[in-house]
Amino acid sequence: MSDSASTALQHAVHQDQATSLMGLQQRLFSFWFNSFIYNQIWEDPAVDLKALALNAESRILTIASGGCNILNYLIESPAHITAIDLNPYHLQLTRLKIAAFKHLPDHTSFYRFFGKAQSAQNIDQYELHIRPHLDKSTEQFWQGRNILGQRRIHLFKEGLYRHTRFGYFMRFLHWIARRTNYQPTKLLSAHSLYEQEAIFKQHIAPFFDNRLVRFLGKLPMSVFSLGIPPQQYQAMKREGNLIEQYRTRVKRLACDFPIKDNYFAWQAFSHSYDHAKRQALPDYLKAEHYQTIKQQLDKVDTHLGSMITFLKQQPANSYDRFVFLDAQDWMSDEVLNELWTEVVRVGKPQSRIIFRTAAAASPLETALKPALRARIEYEAELSQQLFQQDRSAIYGGFHVYHTH
Repeated sequence: MSDSASTALQHAVHQDQATSLMGLQQRLFSFWFNSFIYNQIWEDPAVDLKALALNAESRILTIASGGCNILNYLIESPAHITAIDLNPYHLQLTRLKIAAFKHLPDHTSFYRFFGKAQSAQNIDQYELHIRPHLDKSTEQFWQGRNILGQRRIHLFKEGLYRHTRFGYFMRFLHWIARRTNYQPTKLLSAHSLYEQEAIFKQHIAPFFDNRLVRFLGKLPMSVFSLGIPPQQYQAMKREGNLIEQYRTRVKRLACDFPIKDNYFAWQAFSHSYDHAKRQALPDYLKAEHYQTIKQQLDKVDTHLGSMITFLKQQPANSYDRFVFLDAQDWMSDEVLNELWTEVVRVGKPQSRIIFRTAAAASPLETALKPALRARIEYEAELSQQLFQQDRSAIYGGFHVYHTH
């Protein structure tokens, strides 16, 4: 991680003294976060697009987080997308996807690379079609080696969706399930929501009563691999029993949406997508969108660093769509005010801003200074409606604001 990105991450996460328990947890999280956390983005792009209401003039500023939704947004043909991330691993995954879209010969090879992400052919295709076109820093990153001495690009030979911090954590949970005679993968064969709920009750809900699971679920550090920092964990804890929150959210994921096209559930319960029917896929992996996305890749630029630092360098009225994922859960009130001061300056009138939170409530309602809060409007009814439609189901809230 570059010095500037590392400093920005520490500024976002390190809010307490290092000698305190919370301060120690925050520093452990920032160390853990300097790696591949997610193997896919866990924000539902269908919900995002309804909230953002993109048009041909839309200029989007978003957190990259692996690039899935950036590519999904291109299907709507916005004017421009700027993707920023503090995590160099996620940003380099975004850059690799863009380069692969540009230079792999066809959709079949692209799908094998990022849909299945588990083939020796991917390495051959990388060497032949992608690597010659990478900038120096991106090439060096993917040629770099992990602690086992393997090149990072070998993730696409070994199985991207089974690795990364999230992948390892989910595999550990599946290991516990197998040892306790639960079979969550049965959910993938369900033919109706009724069957999904029956399988949930038999093979998933009881899992949360396991002593080891309950113990792990109460440890802040055990959820670092889900990308949940100590601040976010504490916000969830204030809302009540953590184990029951996890059970409720997993029930939404497992039961509230048809399994046939919920690729978030497929990843959670099988570490893969539905390669047979190819309905449970992110849109950017679907053949019908391949050419549309491919033709618009030059609309995207990527940056490693802090969202606030980037915003301060932009002229007024230069963006009109902002996507903050769940990053604001990490921020103190001071940092939130700093961020939104720049949003209302850089954003055009009627700019639309979306984000998610681990807890149900939006932090802006209590964190922002009154004069700044008066510059934005909360679309509470739409936020609640779209929250109910979010297929990933892992967050406590989805929030939509617009500037005046």
